[in-house]
Amino acid sequence: MKIIAKIHNEFTEKFGIPRQSGLSSAISEIRFEPHYRNIDALRYIDKFSHLWLIWEFSESKLEDWSPTVRPPRLGGNKKVGVFASRSPFRPNPLGLTVVELIKVKISEKYGPVLIVKGADMLNGTPIYDIKPYIPFSDCISDAKDGFTLETKKHKLEVIFPDNIAKDIDKDTLKELSEILSFDPRPSYHADDREYGMTYGKFNIKFKVSDNVLTVIKADT
Repeated sequence: MKIIAKIHNEFTEKFGIPRQSGLSSAISEIRFEPHYRNIDALRYIDKFSHLWLIWEFSESKLEDWSPTVRPPRLGGNKKVGVFASRSPFRPNPLGLTVVELIKVKISEKYGPVLIVKGADMLNGTPIYDIKPYIPFSDCISDAKDGFTLETKKHKLEVIFPDNIAKDIDKDTLKELSEILSFDPRPSYHADDREYGMTYGKFNIKFKVSDNVLTVIKADT
């Protein structure tokens, strides 16, 4: 397979990336590799509101595979089948993501660029294909949640003290609040220790107590 594009965003490390797509309003750019910078390949793409991305877990490659995995959101102790999960540790390290298409931008340096929202992908992740999301066939209203039903309502209240929030622009503050509300910690670390994550130029430190996440530092 050929890499057709790479994603560019503020997620510079795996910790803190939303566990599913569409959970945050974080913006990403999809920049095509030189051979695929042809505007004709995107003809009518702006008629669709959402896109499927097929991509590679480029930071999670294994020499061998395991038939079971331990999803972090289930506490790291419960095993499920790898094909019953979205774990990055798979026989073939392929990811599938739905993003909202904001616009097509023409860049002097990169040619046509897709501006998208809601990606759950690390900065620089290689993309192998892009397909339109088609609501009448891709949305199954009575689909079952499986074991994710146990975890989908888990959300934290996020507090940015005024002395920290004043140094963060409004859009970034909103993005960070959304990302942190979904609790980036492994479930088996549900305690009050200090955690850290990076988002763009910010190095965030936080603690969680009684389902309230308090940011204690945001260095640049």
